[in-house]
Amino acid sequence: MWVLFILISVSLLVASAFLILFIWAVKSGQFDDTQTPSLRMLFDEKRKSTDSEESHKTA
Repeated sequence: MWVLFILISVSLLVASAFLILFIWAVKSGQFDDTQTPSLRMLFDEKRKSTDSEESHKTA
């Protein structure tokens, strides 16, 4: 019977830790912009050429 009390108390501690982390994430703005990251992969960004790329082009 005492194992049941230990398991319930441990599960309540873990659940409360996840709840606290979720509330912290919402308050810190982790879920503010959920649309842009999925659309970012669709747009090509202009890459800056580095010296190594330029040397490969001239060689």
